[in-house]
Amino acid sequence: MKIINVLIVGVGGQGTLLASRVLGKLAEMKGYACKLSEVHGMAQRGGSVVTHVRMGDEVFSPIIAEGEADFIIAFEELEGLRARHFLKKDGELLINRQQIMPMPVIIGVKTYPKDIVAKIKKEGINVLDMDALSIANECGNSRAVNTVMLGLLLRRLCVDKESAKEIIKAVVPAKLLEVNLLAVEKGYDYYN
Repeated sequence: MKIINVLIVGVGGQGTLLASRVLGKLAEMKGYACKLSEVHGMAQRGGSVVTHVRMGDEVFSPIIAEGEADFIIAFEELEGLRARHFLKKDGELLINRQQIMPMPVIIGVKTYPKDIVAKIKKEGINVLDMDALSIANECGNSRAVNTVMLGLLLRRLCVDKESAKEIIKAVVPAKLLEVNLLAVEKGYDYYN
């Protein structure tokens, strides 16, 4: 298998690290090598979190170079905008239409960009967008945004739905399993 590069971006508390563990488990189940690199920034304060995931037959470096990501999974709009330069020309940006105001916006020294998804699409980038927060709320837990988005990503990676659920079962804590199984299924079926 060629190397698949997935960049996961969000803000602290959105579950980017759990998402990377899910992809690591996918690689393990498929018998692929996998390298992860996590950049936390001020994650505990709602700051950016970026996780590089590389999987394939042979993977030597955990870092995805600019212009080399097959997929970017963005749990928040502005983080997707900031990370788009990592995407390959034929890559896909999977973006949650959720806006989490960063501190400079909250204190009034900056403004949050308008029409982020439309702007990215205008640049010719392949975008699949969804309101994963609303879907997660329908599933019973707003914190399942990451799992909704993972469902979409796993489908784009050609993982069958039952295998996607098995991966979630292997990684997600038992007390959160029911809502996350529903979330991964809804994300998987979103563009059906």
